[in-house]
Amino acid sequence: MEAGTKMQSPEKETRLEISTMSVQSVPTFPHRSTDEKAIPFIGFGTAEYPFGASRDTLKETIIEAFKLGYRHFDTAAVYQSEQPLGEAISDALRLGIIKSRDELFITSKLWCSDAHHDLVLPALHKTLKNLKLEYVDLYLIHWPLSLKPGKPEFPFKKEDMVPMDIKSVWEAMEECNDIGLTKSIGVSNFSCKKLENLLSSARIPPAVNQVEMSPMWQQKKLRKFCEEKGIVVEAYSPLGAKGTAWGTNQVMECDVLKEIAQAKGKSVAQVCLRWAYEQGVCVIVKSFNKERMKQNLDIFDWRLSDDELLKISQLPQCKGYPALDFVSDDGPFKSLQEFWDGEI
Repeated sequence: MEAGTKMQSPEKETRLEISTMSVQSVPTFPHRSTDEKAIPFIGFGTAEYPFGASRDTLKETIIEAFKLGYRHFDTAAVYQSEQPLGEAISDALRLGIIKSRDELFITSKLWCSDAHHDLVLPALHKTLKNLKLEYVDLYLIHWPLSLKPGKPEFPFKKEDMVPMDIKSVWEAMEECNDIGLTKSIGVSNFSCKKLENLLSSARIPPAVNQVEMSPMWQQKKLRKFCEEKGIVVEAYSPLGAKGTAWGTNQVMECDVLKEIAQAKGKSVAQVCLRWAYEQGVCVIVKSFNKERMKQNLDIFDWRLSDDELLKISQLPQCKGYPALDFVSDDGPFKSLQEFWDGEI
């Protein structure tokens, strides 16, 4: 897809492809990729805070997700979930739960401490070793700043924050794409201004921008910008990420969403995910509860009414995770307004 290509609503046939390889059919979205594989709309998130808290049981949870029909999995170097995901993939292939690696869409992310030109390729090699894979489908720059080189950790020391040389880091990401270690490259937590800056020098434009998005933080300006540039938006914390260090209960406790869910005979989570689907974005949703994992896939055979969509569009907006951890008087970003370029 070329820059400037208009992204269409997932409700239109030109946008929607139904995956028949999974137990539960999940629509997919096209994006810039060397192998033209589309992104399944729902990605299974593996981040749990503190990172690595469910490491001992995560492999079995992911295998259960395979059985339910999940084929898109989101991990990152800092999550400590790459290794359990890799073990689950190996076991699922061996047991015939999935037939081939080609069924899967695997995303991982470059942590800030490796966001330096010469460290990008070694970081991806380590990720692939953890995952026991020859390539990932999507590799993202996790945040638009760098840390002094070291082990991927969060939280981190604020004095370790340094400005990111986005041009040289992106050139290294492009190299990873060129040699086939990732089929597509993108970013996470980038504002319109930071995307514009990246696009001004990029040889390969970012395929994806993964950002916080929910009915309580709808990202209308950013979504419009990405649509115009042919960048797929992926939503993390679509349910508010309640219970995490970056989460909030404002989504799941929203009265408007509760009323819509009750009227529909659905859960608030299902309403949020259906809403995101109707906005034309992918979502990364994390639940390790089998019943909720199943419910989160059950959103494709019903729709929200125009009146319900209008009510959601009028919800007061408040970002769940402002990212204060990345702001410091002595760091590259002195304020939240600076970090988000006024988009908060």
